[in-house]
Order: sequence, then C-alpha cells, then structure tokens
Amino acid sequence: MNKITLITGATSGIGRSCAVVFAKNKHDLIITGRREKILNDLSKELIAEYGVKVMALAFDIRNNSEVSAAVISLPEEWKNIEILINNAGLAVGLNSIQDGVIDDWERMIDTNIKGLLYMSRAILPLFINNGKGHVINIGSIAGKEVYPNGNVYCATKHGVDALTKAMRIELVKENIKVTQVAPGAIETEFSLVRFKGDSEMADKVYKGYQPLEADDVANSVFYVTTLPEHVNINDMVIMPTAQASATIFNKND
Repeated sequence: MNKITLITGATSGIGRSCAVVFAKNKHDLIITGRREKILNDLSKELIAEYGVKVMALAFDIRNNSEVSAAVISLPEEWKNIEILINNAGLAVGLNSIQDGVIDDWERMIDTNIKGLLYMSRAILPLFINNGKGHVINIGSIAGKEVYPNGNVYCATKHGVDALTKAMRIELVKENIKVTQVAPGAIETEFSLVRFKGDSEMADKVYKGYQPLEADDVANSVFYVTTLPEHVNINDMVIMPTAQASATIFNKND
C-alpha cells in the first residue's frame, strides 16, 4: 500500500515539485492550495503519469474553519496520512517597519505561521492515533538570519524554526518525526509575489548566479523521508553554491 503524503501550497514552486517527486516515488497524495483549477490539473497529470491516487482540496489555509472542514471531509481511507509537508508560505513587500503595509504583514503572518498551525492542529491527532508520522516544515534562510527590510517575513520564518523545535519536543513521545527544510535563494514565484507581480524586479533577484530550483528542495524533502525509523533529520539548510548567507552572494555582474 502506498504511503499518503499531504502537501500544502501545491499549486506552484516547492509544493508542486514535492507533489511530482513523491508521486514519482509512488506516494498517494493529498494536495492543497487556493487555485482549484491548477490543483485539479496537477491531480490529473500525476494520476496519468505515475498511477497514484491523488485528492485535491482547494481552500484558504489562512482560514481555520476551511482547514478543519477539509480535513474532516477526508474519507476514512485517506486519513492514514504518514507525511505532512507544511509548505504554503509567501513573502510580500520589502518595506521597513516604519513604512510597512499592514495587509502585507497580515498575509505573511496568517499564511506562514497561522496556516502552518491550523494544518498541524488538524493532522497531528491523526498521526498520534496512527502511532507514527513525519512533519516537514518548509522554513527559509530568513528563519536563520534577519536581513534589511525582511523584518516580518524573517519573523514568520523564525517562528517556523521555533515551532519546528517545539513540535519535535512535544511529539517525540508519540514516535513522530519533525524536520525543517530551510532553503536559500530559490527561483520560483516567490520573488514575483514579493514584488507584487513586478517581473522585472523579481528577475533581478536571480541575476548573475545560479539559484536553487524547486526540484532541488523537493528532492531533499523526499530524502529526509527515506531514512530508517530511528533516524531523523532535525534541520536542513539548503543554499545555492553562490550564496554564503542571507545577503552574501558570488554574482557575475
């Protein structure tokens, strides 16, 4: 019987790549996101290509009642989830705190922190009931270092780092693994969202060096799930070779 893996934010970037990698390795998938058509198209693609079962759940992870309703709606055979990938997240804006846009702050806090909590709260009782499970939280180098004008985004990813540690402490007695995977610069929709659709500004972020690709991170996420039962990767930081820290790059100008 295939393992069941639930991936949040599966419509693009790391989440979509994780869906492909896990399907390729014969995991049945629950994929979630807000863009229903993209989810349904991805679902059909994975079923056709890899012969796995896929359930697509379209909801806003920022809304706890939607999260709860989606999980409650799962048929019994889909509740034997073994892996939860808390991937949904975003950065919006690059303002200083004194010039901050409140709506940007709320989107980041509601998605990156509260959404992760809502989903974890809904799925962890299933893990505990099953006596096993693996939570993988997608963090960021922004959760290890603070950089100029990254304030609230960095704060949310530091929160993911802290919540990952807290989960590990509180779930160790339940035989549940908890891992954080924290990428550096990665070329996805990330910068396009941060710059609110300004593709010229987004493209500049990746000029002069080779950033990570979504598949690089997805392959690493899959790797941490393949280890023996007695082995857990607590924290994995993945950087492009050209990136030494959050702000230090070797760029060919």
